Amino acid sequence: MQAENSSSIVVVGGGHAAGRAIEALRGAGFAGRIALVGDEKQPPYERPALSKQLLNGEVEFDSLLVRPRDWYAEQGVELVLGTRAEAIDRPARRVLLRDGRAIAYDRLLLTTGARARPLTVAGANLPGVHAVRTVADALALRERLRPGARLLVVGAGLIGLEVAAVARARGCEVAVLEAGPHALGRVTPPEVGRMFEQLHASFGTEVHAGTLLTRIDKLRDAQRLVATSADGRRWEADAIVAAIGAVPNDELAANAGLRVDNGIRTDEFGRTSDPAIFAAGDVTAHFNPLLGRHLRLETWQNAQNQAIAVARVMAGGAQSHSEVPWFWTDQFGLNFQSAGAPMGWDEVHWRHAPDGKPAVVFYLQDGVLVGGATFNQGRQMRHLKQLIGVRARVDGRRLQDPGTALDQLARMVG
Repeated sequence: MQAENSSSIVVVGGGHAAGRAIEALRGAGFAGRIALVGDEKQPPYERPALSKQLLNGEVEFDSLLVRPRDWYAEQGVELVLGTRAEAIDRPARRVLLRDGRAIAYDRLLLTTGARARPLTVAGANLPGVHAVRTVADALALRERLRPGARLLVVGAGLIGLEVAAVARARGCEVAVLEAGPHALGRVTPPEVGRMFEQLHASFGTEVHAGTLLTRIDKLRDAQRLVATSADGRRWEADAIVAAIGAVPNDELAANAGLRVDNGIRTDEFGRTSDPAIFAAGDVTAHFNPLLGRHLRLETWQNAQNQAIAVARVMAGGAQSHSEVPWFWTDQFGLNFQSAGAPMGWDEVHWRHAPDGKPAVVFYLQDGVLVGGATFNQGRQMRHLKQLIGVRARVDGRRLQDPGTALDQLARMVG
């Protein structure tokens, strides 16, 4: 049943998920009023390039737009940009804005995303300490990445390592501090994390795992900063990047009385605890039927595909959002793709290419394939995702054997 085209849908949050949701609403035939509220002045844009091509100067901002600004006018979408949604008046079905305006809705879609987790050490607010979450963040940091500049990255997660790789490519001296025992600790086993540490070290980056930052100071009579770790080591830097994760922007929902648990809690259709309010993207703790649990993802794939699926439900569809989580990164010529969102694993199996280099790694829990990754083997990712999606039980020896094609395994267990 199609949603009534006389109704009004308000989308709060101006990121990738918002742009794709609006596309999908119009694509599904919704002809009613759509208003987009975003606190940035730009229309929706994709964010992966912020720590890659935009930071490196390979592309400029306009290439990141989901749609040009004129497209929204052509589609009859009202852009309310550069102002923040301060509150949701659920009984009256209104969004209250910082500038004093109120926008009425019949249904509301929250795509408020996430923000960079701030450093909490002394000196974290000094000039020269950066995050990479918005286009303004990326452009400000790009100005600092000049040959010979010293950059300190705090956090060896995906964003931190991407920033480090770009900085080395631009001729900076780079050091990375990671409080955990190895890089990519939230998403990979130690063996994979240490491979990334070795990759970065081979290009001249210092990687210090198990190192806790305790304070940042500004050097006297100098523009540089100095960072100190818990064991007393010090690093001078022209700029410091905080890359220690993200925090969901779920305060608007929480203050409105919606259910929140590390993100806005939704079902597989994007519905919140209020039947008139939906949510999509990085801000959601959504139910994934394939995994049988709620989880929050900060990936391009989820921001796009979940937003499209939820928008189609809002337009009258009935298809849930259900897929194997996936993300990728490109660093120093290595294309790394990861699938699944395992809570743990008790077996790790490697498949090597003919030259002996790692090609695919598989993570099993109680004999079930729960995750894996490819190394410059992107064509294998589709089959890997299929195997994870059906919770395949596959003997580790077969996974390791390059003579057993993954597409054959996927057909056998699918």
